[in-house]
Amino acid sequence: MLTPDILQTLKSYTENMRLPVTFVLQTGDHDRRPALVEFLAGLCTVSDKLSLEERDAGLRSPISFSIEADGRATGIVFSGIPGGHEFNSLILAVLQAAGTPIKLDESLKALVAGVSEPLRFEVFVSLSCHNCPDVVQALNQFALLNDNITTEMIDGGLFRELVDERDIQGVPSVYVNGELFANGKVDAARLIDKMIERDPSLRRDAAGEPLRLQDVVVVGGGPAGVSAAIYAARKGLSVTVVADRFGGQVKDTLGIENFISVPSTTGAELSAALVAHMENYEITLKEHLRVTGVETGEVKTLTLSSGETIRARSVILATGARWRELGVPGERENIGNGVAYCPHCDGPFFKGRDVVVVGGGNSGIEAALDLAGIVRSVTVLEFMPELKADRVLVDQALGRDNIAIVRNAATKQVTASNGKVDAIEYEDRDTGQVHRLETAGVFVQIGLVPNTRFLDGVVERSPHGEIVIDEKCRTSAEGVFACGDVTTVPYKQIVVSMGEGAKAGLAAFEYLLMSRPATGETREAA
Repeated sequence: MLTPDILQTLKSYTENMRLPVTFVLQTGDHDRRPALVEFLAGLCTVSDKLSLEERDAGLRSPISFSIEADGRATGIVFSGIPGGHEFNSLILAVLQAAGTPIKLDESLKALVAGVSEPLRFEVFVSLSCHNCPDVVQALNQFALLNDNITTEMIDGGLFRELVDERDIQGVPSVYVNGELFANGKVDAARLIDKMIERDPSLRRDAAGEPLRLQDVVVVGGGPAGVSAAIYAARKGLSVTVVADRFGGQVKDTLGIENFISVPSTTGAELSAALVAHMENYEITLKEHLRVTGVETGEVKTLTLSSGETIRARSVILATGARWRELGVPGERENIGNGVAYCPHCDGPFFKGRDVVVVGGGNSGIEAALDLAGIVRSVTVLEFMPELKADRVLVDQALGRDNIAIVRNAATKQVTASNGKVDAIEYEDRDTGQVHRLETAGVFVQIGLVPNTRFLDGVVERSPHGEIVIDEKCRTSAEGVFACGDVTTVPYKQIVVSMGEGAKAGLAAFEYLLMSRPATGETREAA
């Protein structure tokens, strides 16, 4: 796994390590231990500040190792060989333990540092899971910030008995002090929320010194929000971006082939590029946080999930939308590994294979028609006795030889083997009989849910919950703008969202240019 190119790259990464780091490997016998020893020894060749020591450290298994920095325990443990997506988690842990600054907002650092009870996290992962590293990396950072926190990445594939004992059916699955803490599609923002639920006093520690009055606060870190922030910053405005995670829905997209001028990329790569572009400007970034409330007026006040508040002269809402989920076993666990929500984005990856579309409304039948030209066959599962799609769409679907429609079908679960979807199980609502349909992919098309729950009474929304905007992205509240998938603008696509974000940034600048500074406030340059 450690090719010469990887080792050369790691040498450049480790050049500025300030502290020596030791991999402490638990003694004992295991059939995978020689491979782990070879792996860790190979890593140690890239820097004289890296070393491997084998001793009885009281860890879970002979294939468990901890990280020590300058002879002190960091609280970070890996059980298994952190390859695949978790390789980055290991390298980041090493660099941050050695002194590389942790890129967390200061309020979050204060919140984590305020944890006073011992928290022993265990994170069960699959090395093919692209969501798991976000959780592992966040908890590694928490451990480095607070000696009361320890965390262990556990490769579920190598600890099957433990997985069976705890009846774990999806990853990441997070335990704290032996009790289930969070599972499914977990992210760092949710972990923070859960920690605050456990100890509400942590909000006090996160309050800190408030930001000065901002010209623009962008809520959301997807393509629309990033575009809005960059356009506003380029106008010399003071800008803060608040996001539960940068990239938004894009981060969950395995492959992207319709982002004009970029023939092929991945959601992770595009998300990283969005952040890198923002870092070229003096934009304050607050990641892993949500806005829980907005007070409008000449000066807007935003309350964050951490308890802190931000005051701003204008606000751009770019919180996006989330795909409405089926809520059945195997769905969240297999996102990106056969479960998909965007046929335009992910359909080409299933060329020549059999797929299922769940949902018989317009979006479901349109998805089936789109996919029919790419895949071998499409089976549409509709919960109701009749399709809800427009007649013209239904007629087109019925005219395709490779589209089959199953009505009165209640989806029960999605199954997988070797990390990939292999079937969907559904119940015939007429007979109660459960059927298993083999498939390579499941496209869930039962609608979108805009992320607007925190905006009750703030701005006008459509019957579907989308924010109503005009041609300049203005909402019903003065000085509050919106862009991207959270709005009434049709066609939920990356390029559309970026364009709308640019419009919102320019519209906010125009609004601020035409309005006077708030009474009693001195406007400060960015």
